[in-house]
Amino acid sequence: MATNNEAVVWLTQEAFDRLKAELEHLQGPGRAEIVDRIEQARSEGDLKENGGYHAAKEEQGKAEARISYLKDLLQRAHVGESPADDGVVEPGMLVEALIAGDKTTFLFGSREVAGDSDLEVYSERSPIGAAVHGKKVGDTLSYTAPNGKEITVEITGATPFKG
Repeated sequence: MATNNEAVVWLTQEAFDRLKAELEHLQGPGRAEIVDRIEQARSEGDLKENGGYHAAKEEQGKAEARISYLKDLLQRAHVGESPADDGVVEPGMLVEALIAGDKTTFLFGSREVAGDSDLEVYSERSPIGAAVHGKKVGDTLSYTAPNGKEITVEITGATPFKG
């Protein structure tokens, strides 16, 4: 677990394993591939107008940022089973709600748990996430959106996310 002040992130075992494999690839073969592309582009001569070199350097920067992000995330991760099916909104729950009268379904927690799905994801630190955290099915609440509007939310369902 982390020594910094960041929140613990709940992850399924599958999500943790997937992210750990991605990190290992980025730190090993992924880094080597990018370094090879940089060296190949560098050998082509003038770096000022070398699009391949600049593209490879940009890719390297993005990969290093992703490595830093994944290291931090995996360090803060709490890996375990889905939360209890008790209707309480907590990380790892698939939440159904009426938000300003519109029915919506979202995953409460980390985008990384949702993987490649098209699910909306709200973190605990988002305005709506902070408002619904700990609420139960049947609860109605309101929160102030970033645009200053007061938005009403009714929790109509909360079940563990199965992936």
